[in-house]
Amino acid sequence: MASTDHLDGTLQEAGPSIGRRRLRTFRVPVLLVTLIFVMVATGGVNQLVASVPILALPVGIGLAVAGLACYRWLTRTVELRTAVPELEPAGRWSLLVRGALLGAGAFIALMLLIGMFGGWKDLSWGSVGGLVATAGMMAGVAVTEETLFRGVVFRILEERAGTVAALAVSSLLFGAIHLVNTNATLMGTLSIALTGGVMLAAAYVVTRSLWLPIGLHFAWNFTHAGIFGVVISGSDMPPNGLLNTTLSGPSLLTGGTFGPEASLLALLVCLVPTVLLLRHAARTGQIRRRRTEAVSA
Repeated sequence: MASTDHLDGTLQEAGPSIGRRRLRTFRVPVLLVTLIFVMVATGGVNQLVASVPILALPVGIGLAVAGLACYRWLTRTVELRTAVPELEPAGRWSLLVRGALLGAGAFIALMLLIGMFGGWKDLSWGSVGGLVATAGMMAGVAVTEETLFRGVVFRILEERAGTVAALAVSSLLFGAIHLVNTNATLMGTLSIALTGGVMLAAAYVVTRSLWLPIGLHFAWNFTHAGIFGVVISGSDMPPNGLLNTTLSGPSLLTGGTFGPEASLLALLVCLVPTVLLLRHAARTGQIRRRRTEAVSA
């Protein structure tokens, strides 16, 4: 009788372990489907509360925290990881601040360049409420998109194909997802891939942390829509920021209906930090080769 009890206990312990190992076999589709659902749900909730700034800010922050918790839980449960180093708490705030300064600085530089070349048509005051609501909205957007594209897509691609291939593929996918926006253009999505996609991936590579790209992504979007109030990534949602900025001129200068991210100047502005980040990553040994090359070496 005692031996039977022991066998039953062993089977009960082994059952979940086998199930989790099987789940890990399908880790990529499970992670992608779950995080895409989280991203879409976050966008839907953000739209519901966007017109109520007093709700939009705490709700957006709550969604960001929930998104991070979901990513931690998923990677530990599905991938059987005992730790999630890309969300290591040490240095979190420093990386978030540095990312925010880089993102805000880059977009301000872009807008100043557009203005210098005559791309500003009109500038007026918007609303503080719009600024606050946008902050909450962009917190959720930055977390969900970074956990999906850098935390899952880039990280797993890099494990199999190396850093260079992962940069190319994940950036193209990041640009392609913006094709669903109402005013999306092929030039705009390609520009997003070459600017935002590569720059954000480079921020991850150089630190091996999601905190720097999250801070960068948040600040770029927040400065874009929350401060300057210009259309973002071809979205049909009218910007409601601290300022209302109307751009006018050739699409290569202003980005046209897609917004400044599709302008030639955006490519030039983002190229500088991207090159610096990747150079530093190369010098510190963060550029990884294909798995087959690493094994054969």
